[in-house]
Amino acid sequence: MADLFIATDISIPEQEIDLIAVRSQGAGGQNVNKVASAIHLRFDIHQSSLPEEVKQKLLSRNDQRITSEGLIVLKVQQSRSQLQNRQLAVIALQQLIQSVLVKRRPRKKTRPGAAAAAKRIKRKKLRGQVKTLRQKVEH
Repeated sequence: MADLFIATDISIPEQEIDLIAVRSQGAGGQNVNKVASAIHLRFDIHQSSLPEEVKQKLLSRNDQRITSEGLIVLKVQQSRSQLQNRQLAVIALQQLIQSVLVKRRPRKKTRPGAAAAAKRIKRKKLRGQVKTLRQKVEH
């Protein structure tokens, strides 16, 4: 496995990614009991070569895959093939780090237009009239 490419100026050396093969969970017959095809990926954010800004964004993210000690832990067992699970785990790590790099545009506050406000008031008045017609009639 070569270095993991994240962005044009960011990559992770393969030594920083710890991949361990474990047995898969769930149904699957005898194959599950004898083959370690699931992959545990561990990546230490603090010890990584990522830029400090990216590390802080990852650590501040509210994600159950990131522990309080700053470890990213991913378990991948989608495929019966250990090789495919390795590739999927590395792709999941890559996507997680890339999601932090996306700069979101600030939301522009908007107000409803005059026509929309008038339409809303008109609907409220009609609804109120329907409710008054339901009241008991006095003799």
